[in-house]
Amino acid sequence: MSTINIIRTNSENADFIKLVSLLDGYLAIRNGDANDFFAGYNKIDLIKHVVVAYHQQEPVGCGAIKLFAEGIMEVKRMYVVPEYRGQGIARKILQELETWARELHVTACVLETGKDMTDAVNLYQKSNYKVIPNYGQYAAIASSICLRKVLS
Repeated sequence: MSTINIIRTNSENADFIKLVSLLDGYLAIRNGDANDFFAGYNKIDLIKHVVVAYHQQEPVGCGAIKLFAEGIMEVKRMYVVPEYRGQGIARKILQELETWARELHVTACVLETGKDMTDAVNLYQKSNYKVIPNYGQYAAIASSICLRKVLS
């Protein structure tokens, strides 16, 4: 594969909006009846810190961070299109988000994903995210897993 380029942008980026639409379609199938609950917490308006990954000129992945609490960012809207999975793109996106968070003087990142989304859980655990008690709106959601990484 040729080089993957990652740009920093915001939630008004047309390629990000397109990728999130694909992500939402994927999650609607995965989450089934529970999707409406999760969709309510995945709005993308006004996200200031978004990255989009490109292969040549094609958008192939995205992710975002948004303020969760003082000094903590929440990783949101991580997605790689199916034909580009397994090539390290999600790891590059996550690393860029963490770099950006450090530049913003953030000390930790948190996130929520589905327990059954093993590829995602594996990515985060290999990236030194540790399982924490489910937070906020996910506290009572048995299918969710929440993770945290202290940024050095």
